Amino acid sequence: MPDTANPDPMSDGLTDEAVAAILRGVRSIALVGWSPRPDRPSHGVARFLAARGYRVIPVNPGQAGQQALGETVVATLAEAGPVDMVDIFRRSEEAGAVVDEAIAAGAKVVWMQLGIADPAAAARAQAAGLQAVMNRCPAIEIPRLGL
Repeated sequence: MPDTANPDPMSDGLTDEAVAAILRGVRSIALVGWSPRPDRPSHGVARFLAARGYRVIPVNPGQAGQQALGETVVATLAEAGPVDMVDIFRRSEEAGAVVDEAIAAGAKVVWMQLGIADPAAAARAQAAGLQAVMNRCPAIEIPRLGL
């Protein structure tokens, strides 16, 4: 019998319809943890999203000032300017700080990539009026949902 008092901490509990609505509703995405290396998942996801028409602002302090995806790489989320969504490519233990920055920056959605979950940070985001996605990849969800 499942333990309903202790749901899966990696699950965001979102329906397919909710995820699809999020992906249809955002246009600009700050991708925190972007890598210039083509073999890195953050690089591939950023390229995928940009090719799908999203404005993707790469966030990586070690690469700030470079050009990527038609944007200037920025060092911090605050430098990315207003964005609809913050896509987090950081370890779960680092995701909470990024979520707090996303709340402060006025983002509408925080998206934690596959393998990344911080239920407390997601709850803070939701309490601040943001939508929170955990342990998912938009580059998987978009084709899966036929978007």
